[in-house]
Amino acid sequence: MRSILFSLFISFQLQAQEVLFEGHVYDHKTKQPIPYVNLSFLNTLKGTSTDEQGHFFLDLPINLLDRQVHISSLGYNDTIVNARVLYTSKKIDMVEESFKLDEVVVIENFGNSDVLNPIQSYSLTSGFSSSLTPWVLATYFPNIGAQKKYIDKLTVFLSKNKNFKRSSAKFRVRIYDVDSETKRPNRDLLRKSIVLEHSVDKDYVSLDLAALAMELPRDGVYIGLEWLFVPSNWYVKKEINPLTNAKTLEDRFAPTFSGVYTQNQNYKVMVYGMGEWTDFQVRSKNNTQNFIPAVSLKLKKQ
Repeated sequence: MRSILFSLFISFQLQAQEVLFEGHVYDHKTKQPIPYVNLSFLNTLKGTSTDEQGHFFLDLPINLLDRQVHISSLGYNDTIVNARVLYTSKKIDMVEESFKLDEVVVIENFGNSDVLNPIQSYSLTSGFSSSLTPWVLATYFPNIGAQKKYIDKLTVFLSKNKNFKRSSAKFRVRIYDVDSETKRPNRDLLRKSIVLEHSVDKDYVSLDLAALAMELPRDGVYIGLEWLFVPSNWYVKKEINPLTNAKTLEDRFAPTFSGVYTQNQNYKVMVYGMGEWTDFQVRSKNNTQNFIPAVSLKLKKQ
């Protein structure tokens, strides 16, 4: 099967003077910098992330300073602020999210296990990359059957990218329950940021979640893969216009998540960007299969 690359971006041009939009994001209580915070300009395709020191920077058309910026990081309350205010102050505090601790479940004896969306290496094709703004790519996994299940392990498959020259790339994992009315991702079941580092010489990375004793919700879960627009993930893609032969350079951010085609209609894909969740569907040429992220979820049955 020929490799296909689906990029989650739409090209656009803004003819305006640019400014350097930069600053730091801090924890309101500890005053410590917060790494890997995503900042997205609402209703636009502009965004960036803080690095390991909580610093963000972005060359920005000056007219976007009149926009609102959505600031989010796992474990903190989402914040929306006027871009010009943030541009002037060059810093913002985030308040840690308060939540009620769930009852701790101790499981001594598991029965058998299931793997949702098992991946075979020959079925992999290059898949999902990101440009312009940090996206969250989320795949729905259903809960089928009445038996109680716990999330045991998550495996994400990734593709090599000849344009990305560094040895590894980072991304964040999100696990959402499902809104009973809209059927969209709802509450994040993780309370702390889990950032995975993918070595480019491997085609997958696994995350052991057994210690969390996280029960699979009745309505299933969305597993989200969140790009981080940090300098260590940045690369340039070079392309040649087939009509003019002119060379173009495009900023992109690793990693590239692999994809697979499936006939199982239970798996649904959504994308979070520009402040909202939207459906994302790519069909096979014969219109019998959906193209979804190559993510496997291992469940343990009690």
